[in-house]
Amino acid sequence: MPLISSSYKPPFFFRNGHFATIYAGLIRKVFGVVQKRERIKLSDGDFLDLDWSFSQVPAQKLVILLHGLEGDAQRPYITGSAKLFNKNGFDACAINYRGCSGEPNILYKSYHSGATEDLNEVLNHIIRTRNYSEIYLKGFSLGGNLLLKYLGEGNLVPKEIKAAVAVSVPCNLYKSCEQLLTPKNILYARRFKKHLLAKLKQKQYLFPELIPDSDIKAVKTLMDFDDIYTSRAHGFKNALDYYRKCSSLQVLSKITVPSLIINAADDSFLGVECYPYSEAEKNPNLSLEVPKYGGHVGFWGKSNITYTEKRALEFFTPN
Repeated sequence: MPLISSSYKPPFFFRNGHFATIYAGLIRKVFGVVQKRERIKLSDGDFLDLDWSFSQVPAQKLVILLHGLEGDAQRPYITGSAKLFNKNGFDACAINYRGCSGEPNILYKSYHSGATEDLNEVLNHIIRTRNYSEIYLKGFSLGGNLLLKYLGEGNLVPKEIKAAVAVSVPCNLYKSCEQLLTPKNILYARRFKKHLLAKLKQKQYLFPELIPDSDIKAVKTLMDFDDIYTSRAHGFKNALDYYRKCSSLQVLSKITVPSLIINAADDSFLGVECYPYSEAEKNPNLSLEVPKYGGHVGFWGKSNITYTEKRALEFFTPN
């Protein structure tokens, strides 16, 4: 589908991409969402924690929410989405990736931008144990790349999945990492690295023979982390091999489920290659909206409902 024109026009301060990003990540609060945790065992012996919240009326519709790098199911962009969907007749299942629920996962490997096998196991578990006639996917940043890769890489997508929305998506992982390594993003990169190194040290405690002190000391940048841990733990040659194989950009043409990508033009995390104009024009199932403002997972909105929360609800309930 051709590019969708955007109606997003935030107040003056939120027209600064960095302010929008920081407000959404550090200042915004969402209250009133009651979550119930379910732990599922994965086929490789590890586990995932799913945080459920429910509509006040019995729901046949479910939205599955996927967080970003070093996020979790309690981040405001997740609970804000869950709250709006719950009020509109959807149950919500927010996935905590491996090691993101407050407890280290069991295995040496963890999560990454292309770990669609875990999403597939969650979907199979839900379809097997629940009775939803319609399932929708909404992902943010890393989670957006993950769901788009899942939909386009050749999986047998369950018939229950009706549509997907991906917000602030690094469709080209290398170009996104390249942006994060520039001076304008130094504070974000430092914050990500701090959290990632803390988890790597937890892994070192569990697997000291696989993670020597020299590896931890060698992590100076986010790309170093992917070279030293992400690639090794998940079967890639190096960081560049990981970025190449896990970027959703290469499979967008094969998506058959109605999907919407919302990437703000002022998102400092995204390179030019993360805006898939031609892919959207060629695929009738893929829509791309590029608001002028919004930052990275920002998109401030009135009544503490973000623009992308409203857009996702509209996309999932077009009538």
